[in-house]
Amino acid sequence: MAESHPLLGMFLHAADGRFPPADGRVTVLPPLPGGLECSVAFTGHAVIATALSASDVRAQGADGFGASMAPDFLRYLAGREGWIDSVDVTLVARGVPAPHRLPERLDVDDHPRVRRARALRTDVRVHGDERGLVTLAGGLAGRRETSIELNHTGSSGAGLGRSLLGDALTLVPAGEPVFAAVAPGNARSLRAFLAAGYSPLGSEVLIRPRRPTSG
Repeated sequence: MAESHPLLGMFLHAADGRFPPADGRVTVLPPLPGGLECSVAFTGHAVIATALSASDVRAQGADGFGASMAPDFLRYLAGREGWIDSVDVTLVARGVPAPHRLPERLDVDDHPRVRRARALRTDVRVHGDERGLVTLAGGLAGRRETSIELNHTGSSGAGLGRSLLGDALTLVPAGEPVFAAVAPGNARSLRAFLAAGYSPLGSEVLIRPRRPTSG
């Protein structure tokens, strides 16, 4: 069994209400599997998973008060041609003790939501019904993650996101945390997650660096 990334333990502690100290500091961890890195911000504390040295990271001015999410710092982490994902709100909820309410979908491999999940996550499972799709997968640092895509938008889809997310929590063992990353500008999605019982933990951004090689 592969050793878990140390960031996973920090996420699980945060889900239990045990956050890093709000001391303005930066914790630097090893890079993530699959060539990915990340910057994560909790209240007053930043966590950066990278192949760069801790001294190099801190020399760039990263701190726990927002500088770890600054555009110039993220570009430094990624390198000139590296990929930087959107800065998302980190959310968590827990599985509920109820019968599974969403059937598995094996006919949506070409759906953009499913393709994106499989590009960044492992062991992706897709469930859904006439309301839309939900993915469950191994995500950032090995945590269990979900994402959602509705079939309806606008007023005709009011309440569907909340109900679909609530049913998705029946697919997770009771009491186990499930995480989500939602763009703060996607207010409709963010409201749906909050209404379904998700709580904010911080913010995060995934990075696939491309740095010059020495020699």
